Amino acid sequence: MKKILSRLFGGSGGAKRGQGVDYKGYVIYPAPEPEGSQWRLAGYIADGKTEGAREQRFVRADLMASREEAESFAVRKAQQIIDERGDHVFGTER
Repeated sequence: MKKILSRLFGGSGGAKRGQGVDYKGYVIYPAPEPEGSQWRLAGYIADGKTEGAREQRFVRADLMASREEAESFAVRKAQQIIDERGDHVFGTER
């Protein structure tokens, strides 16, 4: 139960980060989590202007068959989050 709550509310989950992708002043790090024989879509959005200063984790309910597929979808989901929320993803505005 603790692991599930940690994932829902942004806990680290110990997921290995993928290669960073620059997008509109942010850096997206896909970090899918193993879930049985599948991969749960997850990642981090970091402020690309201030290295290491601000970062937000996201975890989705989506499951993918491979880690590569989950990484690809995580990047697209993060791009959607950035387009919709901008700096509100960190709780602030630029």
